[in-house]
Amino acid sequence: MAAATGAVLKTPLSLRKSEWMGQALRPASVNTSAQFQSYNATALSVRASAYSEELVKTAKTVASPGRGILAMDESNATCGKRLASIGLENTEANRQAYRQLLVSAPGLGQYISGAILFEETLYQSTTDGKKMVDVLVQQNIVPGIKVDKGLVPLAGSNDESWCQGLDGLASRCAGYYQQGARFAKWRTVVSIPNGPSALAVKEAAWGLARYAAIAQENGLVPIVEPEIMLDGEHGLERTFEVALKVWSEVFFYLAENNVLFEGILLKPSMVTPGAECKERASPETVAQYTLNLLRRRVPPAVPGIMV
Repeated sequence: MAAATGAVLKTPLSLRKSEWMGQALRPASVNTSAQFQSYNATALSVRASAYSEELVKTAKTVASPGRGILAMDESNATCGKRLASIGLENTEANRQAYRQLLVSAPGLGQYISGAILFEETLYQSTTDGKKMVDVLVQQNIVPGIKVDKGLVPLAGSNDESWCQGLDGLASRCAGYYQQGARFAKWRTVVSIPNGPSALAVKEAAWGLARYAAIAQENGLVPIVEPEIMLDGEHGLERTFEVALKVWSEVFFYLAENNVLFEGILLKPSMVTPGAECKERASPETVAQYTLNLLRRRVPPAVPGIMV
C-alpha cells in the first residue's frame, strides 16, 4: 500500500505559475476533470479480499516470535531418497509413517508456527485416522502448501530459469484452503553468473506477484521467495546490488497486483558472496548487508520475514 501511495506522490498535481497571474488568488480556467481523470482513486487502492482479516491473522501467527516454519514439502521422489538411506521402500505407507513422525512430535508447537506440506501430505491421515492437518492445528501450527510446479528454462534469456505453476493455481488454492491449508509457498530463483538479465528479474518478480495475488484471493497467505542463487565468483557487493534490484521489482509488481502487504510473508536469501568467491565475508558482515537490504526494500506493513 505504501508503495502505491509513493508512486502517486511522485507526480504532484499543480498549476503553472502563469495560470495564477491576474485576478487575486483566482486561477485561470482549468478543466479539473481532465486534470484528475487519470487519477482514479479506485484504481489506486488495494483491493480488499474477502479473506483480508484472516490473512492478516494467519501471517501474524506464522511470524510469531520464537517459532519458525518446518519445511516438510519434499516431493515423493525426494522422500524416497530419505527412506532409501535407512533401507525402506518408497511406498505411500512408509511416506505416511515418516510424515506422521514429524507432525506428531511432542511439543512441536512450542517451536514451530507453520509447516509447509507436500500435496500428498495435505490429504493424508495418520495411521489412527486423524488428518495430518488436524494434528498440526491442534498444536497451534498453521498448515501450508507448496504450490509452484518447479523451474524450467526461460526462453530468450541467458540460460536462466522461470517458475511455472500459475495455470490452474486459483482452483488449486481454493481446494487447498478447503482441505485446511492457510499459507502457500512459491520459490523462484535469480542467477547472478548468468546476468541476471532484465527479462529474468522481471519474470521472477511478476510470477511471484501473480502467485501472491491468486493465493490471497483464495484465502492463503503467500510466502514470497525470490532466491538469489549462491553459485558464482561474484563478491558481496554484487549480491547486494542484485538483491536490491530484485526486491525493488518484486514489491513494485506486488503493488501493481493489489497484493495486501499485511497478508504476506517474506523468505529472502542472505546477502553473501558467491560460493566460488575467494574473498569470504564474516557472519557479522553478512548480517549487516542483509539487514541493510531489508531496511531499504521491505515496506513496514509486511508482518514477518522468515529466514
